[in-house]
Amino acid sequence: MRGQRDSQSSVPRVRCAIYTRKSTDENLEAEFNSLDAQRESAEAYIASQRHEGWMAIPNHYDDGGFSGGTLERPGLQRLLEDIEAGRVDCVVVYKLDRLSRSLLDFVRMIEVFERHRVSFVSVTQRFDTSTSMGRLMLNILLSFAQFEREIIGERIRDKIAATRRKGKYIGGPPVLGYDVDRERKRLVVNPQEADLVRLIFARFAEDRSTTRLAAELNASGYMTKSWVTKKGIMRAGVPWNKAYLYRVLNNPLYLGEVTHKGERYPGEQEAIVSREVWDQAQAILAARYRARGTQPRSKTPALLRGIIRCAHCDSAMGPTYAKRRGKEYRYYLCVQAAKQGHSTCPTRSLAAGEIETTVIEQLRALLRAPEAWARSCRRGGNGGLGAHALAAAARALDHDWDQLSPEEQESIVQRVVKQVEVVPDRAQVRISAEGLVCLLADNGSHGRQEGVRV
Repeated sequence: MRGQRDSQSSVPRVRCAIYTRKSTDENLEAEFNSLDAQRESAEAYIASQRHEGWMAIPNHYDDGGFSGGTLERPGLQRLLEDIEAGRVDCVVVYKLDRLSRSLLDFVRMIEVFERHRVSFVSVTQRFDTSTSMGRLMLNILLSFAQFEREIIGERIRDKIAATRRKGKYIGGPPVLGYDVDRERKRLVVNPQEADLVRLIFARFAEDRSTTRLAAELNASGYMTKSWVTKKGIMRAGVPWNKAYLYRVLNNPLYLGEVTHKGERYPGEQEAIVSREVWDQAQAILAARYRARGTQPRSKTPALLRGIIRCAHCDSAMGPTYAKRRGKEYRYYLCVQAAKQGHSTCPTRSLAAGEIETTVIEQLRALLRAPEAWARSCRRGGNGGLGAHALAAAARALDHDWDQLSPEEQESIVQRVVKQVEVVPDRAQVRISAEGLVCLLADNGSHGRQEGVRV
């Protein structure tokens, strides 16, 4: 144990930091709470060791309402910072699991303690972490603490499952159409919001477009759910988009049911829509999913995936596709337009083939321009090759471009193009000089006979 000698005594002074924790914030506002009790016990223990030079430092390291299963606790982080700064010689806790309930996290903290020669003491479970036997006992008790935590987690999950099977409300933010009766712990219908829910289902059955429905709701001044938390914090509603609408259309609460792990059970709350209306909406949604085909959208070929943006909305554009009469058409769709409605964005969507051809043409024009490589060499380095060798590699890449596979072309574009910003009438392509020079240097150094390296 590290300590500092008092100027008037030969006994080294041991600066003791007291750490306290409580998993919930219940009764923390009381005059004497659990944290105070833990600190009082630790102070009494430190006083009993005064002859050894022990003294409690005045700083408080308290975490009220924080789980022991994580290190993301403000009091604990302050304690670790003071240990790193050399202001602590010993850490004192009331009980082992106050510091941590995770064996892995505790081992990490013990490593920090040992690195800074800081000892650790539990008032109710005495350890000497400087010996192998002490560390063994510590690990055994930690294993039991973690086992207890996992058992508590299983009990909570079992309780939630049993509560769900009975159709009861188990907490969380309220949804549109219902308010929370906190005394009875159940959902009650909000008549005004319930009318909006019925309107959404009715309009979706008529129009079958979530994009147009979101725009219609926003134009009429409707917002998503507004509510107040238990702590009195106001959560204001926001404009509608497709994602919010899908949450409403797929939420079985409105049918008077609850779900748990894919299973449905009759709920205590009153239904807002009838079975007929619900089934009609689900049939439309299922038909839309089938119409999209079986190919995952993430697998849709996309030369500009992740690098194309809508300049008007300052929003990413994602690859998508549509099938008409058995033929597939690829697009890049403005994410903001997809959420808020196409009328909010002049760009909306672009035919993938056209914009990809534009980007490739600009890139190949750059490969054919020797003067550009002089500038690129000055900005991005020459990758070990001279300007003439880079220009030769550029011409070779342009010559071989049409023989490259789509995957090779996409890899090159992703490596060389920083960003493509589009507006309805033009596109700006930003090239990475460093990426381009490195690509050409790789190809130039390995020679034409090995093919293009991407």
